[in-house]
Amino acid sequence: TLEWNDVLMATGRHAVKDTTDDHKWIVCDGPVDALWIENMNTVLDDNKMLCLANSERIKLNSTIHMLFEVQDLAVASPATVSRCGMVYIDPGDLGWRPCVKTWVESQDAFRNDTKDYILELFETSIDGGLKFIRKKCTQGMVQVDVNKVMAVCNLMDALLIERGG
Repeated sequence: TLEWNDVLMATGRHAVKDTTDDHKWIVCDGPVDALWIENMNTVLDDNKMLCLANSERIKLNSTIHMLFEVQDLAVASPATVSRCGMVYIDPGDLGWRPCVKTWVESQDAFRNDTKDYILELFETSIDGGLKFIRKKCTQGMVQVDVNKVMAVCNLMDALLIERGG
């Protein structure tokens, strides 16, 4: 609609108002829009000045950090890319094991022997299941393997963990 919408950077305003020494993170996740990312250049500079489309300027302090999780940088200029510290992890290189291990370790409701058993179940079942999906199933929307495995974790979380309420 090309109308100014204040939803996203309201978080930035709240972070600026917080004067504690606690570090605050603004996480932007999604596709990179050419105009939007170029407008972020001022906040990515050392002066950390966020210049909004409505001409408002917000000075971010040293405890505020921004994280961009994007699929690609196809529309970002070299100037924008040079302002960012980047880490690229190909999902195929990472694999599903680190995510499952993190999920299992975060389950306080499980005893250690239960955690070991669940990890063993994943080790013996997931690779074969993923192979079966690739060869025998039609997927409405293609997903990377780690997303499929995390869906299994979410299902197990919903079915195995008793929540109050």
